[in-house]
Amino acid sequence: MTQTTQCVHFCVRGQVQGVFYRASTEATARRLGLSGWVRNAEDGEVELVACGPAARLDELEKWLWRGPANAQVTRVVRTPLPFQHFQGFEIRH
Repeated sequence: MTQTTQCVHFCVRGQVQGVFYRASTEATARRLGLSGWVRNAEDGEVELVACGPAARLDELEKWLWRGPANAQVTRVVRTPLPFQHFQGFEIRH
């Protein structure tokens, strides 16, 4: 783990369920070399934890604001977390 490796919790609000947001987030996080998970929250948001280099987390956050083609993101909340170790990046149900 380097000094720039960190973990972040994101909550994404808007039209983000039923538009392949989780699968697209998983693919994007893997492409960026991040570890963690993504899932639908009961309140209609998508939440995720991502760990990796700070610059890659910033790239992910920019992508989260766009999301896949049919998503309409209205809010992304980023909260730092203590470092956690994950094997890869997965969709949780």
